[in-house]
Amino acid sequence: MQCVVLDIEGTTTPIAFVYDVLFPFARRHLAAFLGDATHREALAEPLARLRDEQQQEGDRPPGESTAAYVEYLMDRDRKSPGLKLLQGLIWKEGYQRGELKGEVFPDVPPAFRRWRAGGAAVAIYSSASELGQRLLFANTAYGDLTPLLSGFFDTSVGAKREDTSYRHIAAELRLPPSQILFVSDVTAELDAAHAAGCDVRLCVRPGNHAQPAHGYRVIRDFDQLTW
Repeated sequence: MQCVVLDIEGTTTPIAFVYDVLFPFARRHLAAFLGDATHREALAEPLARLRDEQQQEGDRPPGESTAAYVEYLMDRDRKSPGLKLLQGLIWKEGYQRGELKGEVFPDVPPAFRRWRAGGAAVAIYSSASELGQRLLFANTAYGDLTPLLSGFFDTSVGAKREDTSYRHIAAELRLPPSQILFVSDVTAELDAAHAAGCDVRLCVRPGNHAQPAHGYRVIRDFDQLTW
């Protein structure tokens, strides 16, 4: 195994941190962030993506305010690239002001170091934007973990429940899928990774959602992860 690719929510990080801390923070600061003229340049890309998505989806009127559309996406937990990029920008200010601190399970930092020492790269694949991923791992109580990570993949490579996404990740890592181990708390994502030829493990952490019947090997912390 040459690379361990990890999901974030429910795998490296408690689901509660995402839903009870990060998402509410983005919602609370949304209007002020959109209305701040100093953010005009940074907002250009996420707003363009949101406009394109709104037109393509056709499920909300194009003339609706950006804030209303973003809240609509948040209410439905949409894996919208425009939304995820915007959330990342809002979180960036929260991390910079010290209002946010990235949360990971205690077994995560030593596992990263152990895998790297053993010759395996470690990468992240999440529906959160690459920016959001980097911010979380750069600002943990255990320090900046990003030097231990070799790649950050978001939905620009494809949806997490599509096998082609994992083939794209393998190509980016310049590895055959058989040399990649993907770990997630969602069996539908494991189905896709397995179909692409990756080895997989189901991560069962406190607070994770129940999954349907499956035949995957289960780990409850990274100390149990072997290959």
